[in-house]
Amino acid sequence: MHALKDKVSQKLSNLFADSPTQSASPRYSLSDSPKARLNSSSGKSLSSYFSFGAPQSRKEDAESCPPPPIRTDSYESVENYKHGNGQNQAGTRISNGDDNESDKDGASAKVETGIDHFDKMKQMTELTESSVFITAKLCEFLHACLPNIVRGCKWILVYSTLKHGISLRTLLRRSAELPGPCLLVAGDKQGAVFGALLECPLRPTPKRKYQGTSQTFMFTTIYGQPRIFRPTGANRYYWMCMNEFLAFGGGGNFALCLDEDLLKATSGPSETFGNECLANSTEFELKNVELWGFAHASQYLSS
Repeated sequence: MHALKDKVSQKLSNLFADSPTQSASPRYSLSDSPKARLNSSSGKSLSSYFSFGAPQSRKEDAESCPPPPIRTDSYESVENYKHGNGQNQAGTRISNGDDNESDKDGASAKVETGIDHFDKMKQMTELTESSVFITAKLCEFLHACLPNIVRGCKWILVYSTLKHGISLRTLLRRSAELPGPCLLVAGDKQGAVFGALLECPLRPTPKRKYQGTSQTFMFTTIYGQPRIFRPTGANRYYWMCMNEFLAFGGGGNFALCLDEDLLKATSGPSETFGNECLANSTEFELKNVELWGFAHASQYLSS
């Protein structure tokens, strides 16, 4: 047994002694190594073959996993997220989880509604007295239709049938107190509100003669929303004032005609304003008639 072992050892020694590169390099060169052959044949590293079983290094974990989302309280960051400008779009959000878009929209609507309500109430404060017909909505509409010369003025109640009696002559006499544009507001007993912008003082003529300018307009609420009718240019029949009646428009019918007692009135289509009937019927009873003038606050306080 020892003799066989010695023979094998001697043959191995002779074999290595005959090799010229025994001391310079190992049995396999670098290019012939199994690892090198694997790399050169497929272009892949060993780790690629055993990645399903070998754990990755921490560096590889850091490179393969995306960074955690960044939480931010900045409104600008939220806006960037909405518009796609943020670098961490998937993670940017408001830190308070209770806030959402619907809450923001609701809050904005409440703020806007509050502002609109404040503006309407501010316009209503321009009226020096209460009105039977003018609501906040109608006041806002009429305020936008008025000429610039009376913007920001106080609305002064010149005449009202409830305060000054039922008489056209009284209305004409009181209109002389405030020269300039004035607003006639009336209504039927079915709820329609209508009227016209004209110029004070109202001076009756002995014969039928039209007066007024192209600034004259008619309005009504019969369509559910306030609607204005300005002159079409077909004629210059703006308004006519006599002791027996006060009429607006012409060319077919009066757009509005009030009798001398201010109890009854008529309305129909007119070419002057291109309007239809302003009330619920062509002939009707008046609920009330008001005439409003305009004056700057300083003039009103000093009077």
